[in-house]
Amino acid sequence: MFSDISFAYPWVLYLLLLLPGAAYWYWKKKDRTTPNVMYSSFHLFGAVPKSLKEKLVHLPAILRLLALALLIVAFARPQTFSSGENIYTEGIDIAMVLDISGSMLAEDFKPNRLEAAKNVIDDFIKGRTTDKIGLVIFSGESFTQCPLTIDYD
Repeated sequence: MFSDISFAYPWVLYLLLLLPGAAYWYWKKKDRTTPNVMYSSFHLFGAVPKSLKEKLVHLPAILRLLALALLIVAFARPQTFSSGENIYTEGIDIAMVLDISGSMLAEDFKPNRLEAAKNVIDDFIKGRTTDKIGLVIFSGESFTQCPLTIDYD
């Protein structure tokens, strides 16, 4: 899964070595907040189960360290090259124009004219491989729904 990943700035990953030091600092800071002298004893309440808040007291610090680790990895700019391909072909630019006015809801085609036009456009686009295709819709005014692109989806 991660075999094709490279980093634009791999030296940034050395900052991950600071995270154990930050965890150690948090752990030692917690020890400094405990009092040196205890005035009373809570041994009578030792059998009382811990609340959810007491169990999750370290969760914010763990999430901060995790977020910092992910931010450092993001700054290293992970990249993959397995999904790209270069295609050197020539194509043409095609602008599809679609009427979306109320008259396209007439049911002389199944289910209506608009759906029939969409099906024809889908079939036309499936036959294209290297052409840029855009979509302009109009009713009273025209509107560029999709600019010229090779992303056929």
